[in-house]
Amino acid sequence: MRIYNSNEIKNIALLGSKGSGKTTLAEAMIYECGVINRRGTVDSGNTVSDYFPVEKEYGYSVFSTVFNAEFNNKKLNIIDCPGADDFIGNAYTALGVTDLGLILIDAQYGVEVGTENIFRTTAALKKPVVFALNQMDGEKADYDNVMEQVYEHFGKKVVPIQYPLESGPGFRSIIDVLIMKKLEWKPEGGAPTISEIPDDQLERAREMNKNLIEAAAENDETLMEKFFEQGVLTEDEMREGIRKGLVDRSIYPVVVLSAAKDMGVRRLMEFLGNVCPFVDEMPAPRTITGEEVHPNSDGPLSVFFFKTSVEPHIGEVSYFKVMSGTLKAGEDLENVSRGSKERLAQIYTVCGQIRNSIDTLKAGDIGAAVKLKDVRTGNTLDAKGCDYQFDFIKYPQPKYQRAIKPKNEADAEKLAGILTRMHEEDPTWVVEQSKELKQTIVKGQGEFHLRTLKWRIENNEKLPIEYVECKIPYRETITKASRADYRHKKQSGGSGQFGEVHLIVEPYTEGMPEPDTYKFGNQEFKLNVRDKQEIPLEWGGKLIVYNCIVGGAIDARFIPAIVKGLMDRMEQGPLTGSYARDVRVMIYDGKMHPVDSNEISFRLAGRNAFSEAFRNANPKILEPVYDVEVLTPADFMGDVMSDLTGRRGIIMGTDSENGIEKLNARVPLKELSSYSTSLSSITGGRSSFTMEFNSYELVPSDVQEKLLKEYAATQSDE
Repeated sequence: MRIYNSNEIKNIALLGSKGSGKTTLAEAMIYECGVINRRGTVDSGNTVSDYFPVEKEYGYSVFSTVFNAEFNNKKLNIIDCPGADDFIGNAYTALGVTDLGLILIDAQYGVEVGTENIFRTTAALKKPVVFALNQMDGEKADYDNVMEQVYEHFGKKVVPIQYPLESGPGFRSIIDVLIMKKLEWKPEGGAPTISEIPDDQLERAREMNKNLIEAAAENDETLMEKFFEQGVLTEDEMREGIRKGLVDRSIYPVVVLSAAKDMGVRRLMEFLGNVCPFVDEMPAPRTITGEEVHPNSDGPLSVFFFKTSVEPHIGEVSYFKVMSGTLKAGEDLENVSRGSKERLAQIYTVCGQIRNSIDTLKAGDIGAAVKLKDVRTGNTLDAKGCDYQFDFIKYPQPKYQRAIKPKNEADAEKLAGILTRMHEEDPTWVVEQSKELKQTIVKGQGEFHLRTLKWRIENNEKLPIEYVECKIPYRETITKASRADYRHKKQSGGSGQFGEVHLIVEPYTEGMPEPDTYKFGNQEFKLNVRDKQEIPLEWGGKLIVYNCIVGGAIDARFIPAIVKGLMDRMEQGPLTGSYARDVRVMIYDGKMHPVDSNEISFRLAGRNAFSEAFRNANPKILEPVYDVEVLTPADFMGDVMSDLTGRRGIIMGTDSENGIEKLNARVPLKELSSYSTSLSSITGGRSSFTMEFNSYELVPSDVQEKLLKEYAATQSDE
């Protein structure tokens, strides 16, 4: 392979819903370039893209696959991304290092929720978009119907480049209104026969050509003037106008093809090579300090690592993009993210599992290295004297979680190491060691996402594991004032233990007046505040402690020990052992012994007095409640609403966005445990959702009773 300059390289993310045919298209593209001499199929499990054992096991893409294609003296670096919503993190990664999103739409089903989600991601990242209507030969394919949906969802910026003479099994030919020719294929596909447009199609083709010229001219003043003067543009001028429109997202071209039959694939590659922007035509990425870095091959050398994978028979493979400068094999670089040195002894161009050694890669190009010493996903490596550092890939929030543990407890440390490595491979696998829940929590994008993780740990690492339900991080609080006292007394020969604490507890809210007088039964307590401690709790809320001791009933040196006793119970609430929050405590009396009183005595007395007062203060359990947004086709709206209502969800509103229904609800976390699986089942995988923490709310009384009984049972078992 020859060395390509920045103005000869195009980086493209291959995107689309599950089943839209991305892997098949990738296979056809590298076949057309001569990288392979025979096309594999997804059903046969022999494609260049889906080569990981877990992908062959499940029959769908799990990881993004990097491949390159040399076509017409240009280099196309393409990243084929999984279509399932569970693996959307791969699209975020790919779009971070590429310059255009090629979004496939299944011509049989049209625009799906997954298509919407991907398009929304490209918009957030300001990436150009080309739509490809794939599977035009499918039984249910309908070009006109799909184009109506595309216009409805993505607006007037949509501009067709081609249209088929026939949709469905009879798909064999298209009219290309950019080159104004008819392209026709033999049943085996491949190179088309190019001819003039038939007379019965000329009027339609000319109208679409005119619309394309107008769209192209809008992006360049010179072209606009020429269009107004002459009414036409040359093919090259149209390409230039479309390219500029792509860069600023003012035009979304649409092409048609059948990847499975290799019809339209070669023409798509010509379009990508001739029309889509080169690396050096896109806005320059910025470093973490905001500095623009242009893909200058003569600039300082900086390399960004965007993906890590552990591949069969090879080990760790690290994928990178040369952000600036020229990278040569054997280069010594500094890992500015980790402060270590690294030598890239060998560098490769990649086509799925096919790796070819290369001596040089220039700015804007994508390559790989194997078995690096200390490089992780997201790291930047620079040559001496360069201080660039990049961090432009942002991942979606997790929406499915499970507690994970090895079947053999002795393997806990080994599992921790594996999970750390897996997170580096796929940052959307998030691992959390929860001190509160005493569980290792694994979070991901859905059940399939975590099922894939389990498969890999058990089959690749040979470590049996199991998932269990995550405990819910409940909170405990009180709703009224109460008082209690407790005497801790212990005598066992020699010095004993003695401490007595009297206190009042009440709910805390911001801005409430300082404590003064309280009445319990016929007894009134007037307090004189001597000291106040305000303790923000790391799990939310506060503990406020007032020292109201008078007459030296408890020496001031024992107050910190009492506060420690209070915090013991705040960290393990009296009701269910959950964290307590938003309580204020007034320590107003007590007793001590000149010999037997010590810190441990007052810590225990404070803890037990607080427990009793807490239980008498009409305690309540709070549960985390999340904002949930569901995107679903209108056909499933009723079922989705009904399901959420059954999960104690409160529907906050509905809306329609580009033909897709949007539903907003507030749902307790407890009820969202398996929601991604349920939603997929209800809607046949055609819906998606996001969730974000909102607040803690009181649980219903029946739920509280159940939680109290469950906790009491665990305590008696222990």
